Amino acid sequence: MSTVADATPHALWLDRLDPPIATRPALDGDRQVDVAIVGGGFSGLWTAYYLIRADPSLRIAVLERHYCGFGASGRNGGWACGEVGGTTGGTVARYAERSSHGEAMRLIRAVFDAVDEIARVSTSEGIDCDYAKGGTIRLARNAPQAKRQREEIDELRAQGFTGEEVRLLDAAEARRYLNATDVRSGILLGPSAALDPAKLVRGLAEVVEASGVTICEQTAVSELGPRRVHTEHGTVTAEVVVRATEAYTRDLAGQRRALLPVYSLMIATEPLSEGVIDEIGLPGRPTFSDDRHMVIYGQLTADDRIAFGGRGVPYLFGSRIDARTELNEPSHRLIHDTLVELLPPLRDAGITHRWGGVLAIPRNWLPGLTLNRTAGIGVFGGYVGTGVACANLAGRTMAELILESETERTSLPWVGAIARTWEPEPLRWLGVRSSRRILRAADDREFRTDREARAAFRLSRILRGA
Repeated sequence: MSTVADATPHALWLDRLDPPIATRPALDGDRQVDVAIVGGGFSGLWTAYYLIRADPSLRIAVLERHYCGFGASGRNGGWACGEVGGTTGGTVARYAERSSHGEAMRLIRAVFDAVDEIARVSTSEGIDCDYAKGGTIRLARNAPQAKRQREEIDELRAQGFTGEEVRLLDAAEARRYLNATDVRSGILLGPSAALDPAKLVRGLAEVVEASGVTICEQTAVSELGPRRVHTEHGTVTAEVVVRATEAYTRDLAGQRRALLPVYSLMIATEPLSEGVIDEIGLPGRPTFSDDRHMVIYGQLTADDRIAFGGRGVPYLFGSRIDARTELNEPSHRLIHDTLVELLPPLRDAGITHRWGGVLAIPRNWLPGLTLNRTAGIGVFGGYVGTGVACANLAGRTMAELILESETERTSLPWVGAIARTWEPEPLRWLGVRSSRRILRAADDREFRTDREARAAFRLSRILRGA
């Protein structure tokens, strides 16, 4: 049996690509295009896809420092989840403050549609990304979590969400979805799918390249400004420059405080036997988590592994990104311990892969996008871990904004919702680290005593934008 220490230190999704990754050539000098997109992840590639489909004559260049899918798009948990920023009810209320309740609901349902749009595009373009729309099951495993779930469903019903979109499950029904320990209740979010993110992002890159988009990998961007992108290999001028760099925005000149890079780490088991899968459940491959404050997430892959992760690595001073942190073995062991505590039948399952990466959090915890047509700069991101589906909607919307098309998406209330910058250090480090310790202690207390840690719950809702 392979242990965490023995596991391959690479993302499962990227490690098993067939054929393996071969990087494209770098930019080879100055170039002029219509649209320059900085970042070869989901946001940038979806923007390129919808632009070139709408107008094949456009000259589009995607500039990527490593290879398409190197960042969160190729390493995430594979959740195409119908959420914006992680809390559906709280998100509706926050976006409603910018517009109206009806407009906020229209945004959430546009993300629901993006879950299906990924399937439509994948099918039409021949991208096999192991897509399975099985919903997301979130378990309550102590009394405080169950209480919060009842309150959340009441809030969602009052906001207008239907039972097909989201519903409360009793303990027995929840266990049929995931036979975990100590199940009290569950919430099932219908508009949600499991997929292989690396297959999707690499397939999308191949499709846009075949359609005429130029992709320059191995091309580090140092600075972008109005209609101009400076790289180590030359300068690209464009009518519109799109910043699609998510957590790596901190590496651009003057952008260190724009988005907070937060680490999330994952492990993957060996393929499980039919008997073990029958014991743990997951019919239809729903993604899964529970309602602790410190986020965990998992899925059953198409080849019968459990890919499971959590946000446990502390924030690094100065918004630093360090590849060594992605392979923090004590954190991976903690994730494995959490998985086995949740699903004891996996105790003897070998661990084949362990990896990590950074996601981006804006200061207001609300993803948004904007296009400054005067300056010729488009900006989006900060998906707070819900980027697979949100990036599809954001990229489609950015393309429509660039083309000056008025659609049902271009007036959604997240258009223009760009947050202020994060506090300077050491305030940023102190705030993030302190919040993490409080939330972890709250989880420990709730599991130990079955009593709600109310102060931490209030802090959690503030942190998650609820």
